[in-house]
Amino acid sequence: EVQLVESGGGLVQAGGSLRLSCSASGFLFNDYVIGWFRQAPGKEREGVSCIGIRDGSPYYADSVKGRFTISRDNANDTVYLQMNSLRPDDTAVYYCAADAAPAVVDGMIPSDWAYWGQGTQVTVSS
Repeated sequence: EVQLVESGGGLVQAGGSLRLSCSASGFLFNDYVIGWFRQAPGKEREGVSCIGIRDGSPYYADSVKGRFTISRDNANDTVYLQMNSLRPDDTAVYYCAADAAPAVVDGMIPSDWAYWGQGTQVTVSS
């Protein structure tokens, strides 16, 4: 059974930091691209960042470039999202997703991703 389990969310003040973790099981982690999406109330789910398989080349949405860093630990089937300089508009439920070959051209499209976690809430207070 494929499982993606997010952790690390919480409440933080603007300017603060959080590190999200996504622990994967049930599939060949090293063969999958892992990504982070977020969804704020009343808004569509948007792609935040993803990281490739072997070369680890990352993608970042413009809204998080320079503030968020994605990394993967293939030995432990885990992907991290380090979030610094958090802003109130980063408030959302953050989801981990996995897919063997998602299309990432002008952004990350949720329908391209096969597996999803349950999400973790991130709240940034002003």
